[in-house]
Amino acid sequence: MYSREIDGQVLTLSASGWTYRNTFVLYDKETESLWYHLEGDDALTCISGKFADRRLPELNSELIRWNNWLAKHPDTKFLDYP
Repeated sequence: MYSREIDGQVLTLSASGWTYRNTFVLYDKETESLWYHLEGDDALTCISGKFADRRLPELNSELIRWNNWLAKHPDTKFLDYP
């Protein structure tokens, strides 16, 4: 997971429809900049657009089973599809 904030602006990241080396290229809806995770890096790097060569840092995360997560965070909300 990566931060979506840059220069005080929160970006809406989405799949661009493109892949490079089997990895999704993302874009932000606000500036249409393209973002990619460069191999060996711990951030998303803007590869084209307003934020070219800028980075969105990786956020701390953990891999955890749903029941354990819910026990630690009982107020968690989620979207349920029919």
